[in-house]
Amino acid sequence: MLLQLAYLCLLQKELLNASKMDRHVFLHTLSLTLVALLLSIPAQAYTERNFLQNTISKEDLKSTLVMNQAWVPYPDYTDRAGWDSLLTKQDKEMLIRTGERLLNYKWQVIHATDYIEYERSGERNLMQEPYEANRQAINTLMLAELAEGKGRFIDQLVNGVFYSCEMTSWVLSAHLPRQSTHRSLPDFREQIIDLGSGAYGSMLAWTYYFFHETFDQINPSISAYLRSALQERILDPYMSNDREWWMAFYWKPGEIINNWNPWCNSNVLQCFLLLENDQDRLTEAVWRTMLSVDKFINFVKADGACEEGTSYWGHAAGKMYDYLQILSDGTNGKVSLFQEPMIRRMGEYISRSYVGNGWVVNFADASAKGGGDAPLIYRYGRAVGSTEMMQFAAYLLNGKRPTIPLGNDTFRSLQCILYNQQLQKTEPAHDIPACTWYPDTEFCYLSNKNDWFMAAKGGFNNESHNHNDVGTFSLYVNTIPVLIDAGVGTYTRQTFSDERYTIWTMQSNYHNLPIINGVAQQFGQEYKAKNVTCNEKRRTFSADIAGAYPQEAHVNSWIRNYELGEKQLIINDKFILNTAESPNQINFLTWGKVDITTSGRLTIEVMEQKVTLEYPQNFEVALETITLPDPRLSNVWGEKIFRITLKDTEIQTKGNYKFIVR
Repeated sequence: MLLQLAYLCLLQKELLNASKMDRHVFLHTLSLTLVALLLSIPAQAYTERNFLQNTISKEDLKSTLVMNQAWVPYPDYTDRAGWDSLLTKQDKEMLIRTGERLLNYKWQVIHATDYIEYERSGERNLMQEPYEANRQAINTLMLAELAEGKGRFIDQLVNGVFYSCEMTSWVLSAHLPRQSTHRSLPDFREQIIDLGSGAYGSMLAWTYYFFHETFDQINPSISAYLRSALQERILDPYMSNDREWWMAFYWKPGEIINNWNPWCNSNVLQCFLLLENDQDRLTEAVWRTMLSVDKFINFVKADGACEEGTSYWGHAAGKMYDYLQILSDGTNGKVSLFQEPMIRRMGEYISRSYVGNGWVVNFADASAKGGGDAPLIYRYGRAVGSTEMMQFAAYLLNGKRPTIPLGNDTFRSLQCILYNQQLQKTEPAHDIPACTWYPDTEFCYLSNKNDWFMAAKGGFNNESHNHNDVGTFSLYVNTIPVLIDAGVGTYTRQTFSDERYTIWTMQSNYHNLPIINGVAQQFGQEYKAKNVTCNEKRRTFSADIAGAYPQEAHVNSWIRNYELGEKQLIINDKFILNTAESPNQINFLTWGKVDITTSGRLTIEVMEQKVTLEYPQNFEVALETITLPDPRLSNVWGEKIFRITLKDTEIQTKGNYKFIVR
């Protein structure tokens, strides 16, 4: 931005010295530059911080790396005393008992047509369900054998490893179209890295680390096959292909860098640190991951908010933490960002966004439930020195003992074994501030002493996992969501395609927002809020959301203001239209029972929480029932939600609408 401002000053200086004829050219150039600058300010977050690269030089990294897996903080497989001291009796029994259920596990076959189905219908679970079952089985068997150490689970582990090596690819069908063929069937001629293959690879890298000597006693070809597969599927593609979009080496303004970056890089880093013992090659690989993860940290706004939504925190900031923890371990703490205030802010976003009873703030594709991985939150908080996060993690446990997850993330399973006993001893606490303001991401959370909580946003309509939702809000009473953000349904091929905004959950007319002149908000970097403010003392949030609508809306300004009182929320819309062609419409979403029989006032009742919504007398009200056959939505909201539509009976070019929730 400084360069652009300097350029503007230079243009102005040149303009003063230019001839009359030349000034037309200069004025045109000046205006274009000014527009570009103004467009870039709120939406363009990328800042060249390069924290990792500035921590250490590549040359010093080489001598800092801990070689030959001496960095691994867990006992060797054969160190039975080490595992017995690390695992509690309950955890040891749980791991062994769960592993025993898999002694006769039938490894699931993923058919070619299961992959192809993603092309045919957009269905991805046909491939992913057996894939996830196999991956979870390997992780569980590994942990069970580490816990018991008697060799009972080794044969099944061998079966899982051998089957995995026989697979053409570890990439999910939904991500395989990134191959050169652009098809969803794995092409044996090309290996790419995605979320699935990265996690699969890191899990098998840990399997190799712990058990390759044991496998060699059965047949040396098992370990050799596994090591070769990891080289071919993870190590070589990472070093030879720098055009994977998530690496962001060729990032351009307007492009998104999201959770894929730290997620994939954390998995790749594990593979290299567990497998590569050539110091030069390892240095090149680790440095490459640092360059890539710097791109993600540069992209995240300085306030630390997760624009992907709270339930994505564990995949975004959480995976960045995993990466930074592994990097710190692999360099004996010499390369660490845990003292950076921004890294801490990224962590504390999760505690600030928790409303209560499992409910969280949700924008974009995030769910209104989720993001509550207590052991991860504790470890992140411990690393950055955040008492808030550590106590919040203990609060989430609600007196229960922290458990060891048996999913597909081996690193997080092992970290739980390492730190859960410390978490169990932590004092629980969760205090919601009266105001939390993220000025760069333009998220604002307001609460009062009567347990009302409101979350609103400004932003722009090209955020990661974007919904067209500039200016929307959610309202919670006694932790219960009353006016809601629906979230998103099960991912299909359409979700991440040019058909995305044909899906109702992505559209602004299914958020708590106006439809102006019959027109909804539009997707794009340029569609954004301006003059966004949050006033902690007055408990207000305000944004001009006119810029989020296309020209067809003919809107000059639409200033939406939220004011949270002690027992009410006031929503005020002040607008000026260039042309009024059809009546404006204000929408509200809820999952409660709605009574619209009284003119000028409706009631919403949700789980014993009852509020009234007062609206102007000149509005007509209608209620639309939205059925939710998709389990990703119905598991949160039940079988249906409702859209309340308030339509102005007058067509006017300017006005002021006031809505009061009591």
